[in-house]
Amino acid sequence: KRQAGPAAVAAVVKANAYGHGALGAARTALEAGADRLAVICVDEGEQLRRGGVSVPILVMGHSSVGEARRIVELELTPTVTSLEMGHALAREAEAVAVRQPLHLKVDTGLNRYGVTPQEVVPLAEALRAIPSLQVEGIFTHFASADEGDKRFTLEQYTTFRGVVEKLPWVPIRHVSNTATLLDRPEMSLEMARPGVGMYGLYPSPYVSRSLSLRPVLSLKSRVTRLTGVAPGDSVSYGRTWRANRPSTIALVMCGYADGLPRLLSNRGSMLVRGRRVPIVGRVCMDMCMVDVTDVPDVAEGDEVVVIGRQGEAEITAEEVAELCGTISYEILCGISARVPRLYLREGRPVGVESLTTPLVQEEPVSAG
Repeated sequence: KRQAGPAAVAAVVKANAYGHGALGAARTALEAGADRLAVICVDEGEQLRRGGVSVPILVMGHSSVGEARRIVELELTPTVTSLEMGHALAREAEAVAVRQPLHLKVDTGLNRYGVTPQEVVPLAEALRAIPSLQVEGIFTHFASADEGDKRFTLEQYTTFRGVVEKLPWVPIRHVSNTATLLDRPEMSLEMARPGVGMYGLYPSPYVSRSLSLRPVLSLKSRVTRLTGVAPGDSVSYGRTWRANRPSTIALVMCGYADGLPRLLSNRGSMLVRGRRVPIVGRVCMDMCMVDVTDVPDVAEGDEVVVIGRQGEAEITAEEVAELCGTISYEILCGISARVPRLYLREGRPVGVESLTTPLVQEEPVSAG
């Protein structure tokens, strides 16, 4: 919020808040000073509305004409890239006598989604002429803001500024993501959209560390069973790992259906009693095994840290991502809905969300 200066903040809670739990993260962001929320699709917006969130919610992704009624009923703010969608929204808004806000997206070089700089001005003027619509905002998204070379980001920004100069009547302009909030805070304009940084992660090694960020998420399980294996015995599917000494193998209830990448088979580590222990054999759908032979006094029920800190040891999402040849975003977003989210404040549980329990909280929560 401080980094954005006078700009409003739209906290990005798409993809289940980057795996952290959408409703818990949304409520915490609003408590911390966010002005509104941003999601990628109508379903995500509806989830927040059903959870009691009443602030403006920007749907940044594509919405179909068939979703126009839901958008109006849920009081969401869609991204519009066609006059056809504008007319569909207008019909639904007129039917209930409301003025429907919308944002326009300009594709300035990502070449993914949005209106070209040449087409957006006439589209904006056409939508402006429809009484039941309000063109509230206009935005773009950068292709390489988290890279060391900022030249293309500056090109995109220049293109965007050239467009909005022709649309001075649009009140909210926004381009700023976590990377630009850190490196180019002057690009915050009227609104910023922090994403991964809101969860305590830097988007890449190349962005400024002027703002100290600390990951808010830990992924944990427990030792479910301990098994002794003899030299030559194999563990897990395919018999890809064999013991070369008498070994103690711990069963951990965390598999690729929970978000633990199968690529970590025989490569990754976990933390048990403050020590790194290797994942042995193939990661299974629902569980995996780690070698705890060198962990003194290990016992069933011991905490296992998959991502996070235990004592002085730590496994970060970035470390896991590097082993898998991907980025931390993918690792976090891959934590599935069946993994319960326990929310903490100053180390004390204040809320929980699971497959069978919508967010239940004793007080406003922080993801942890």
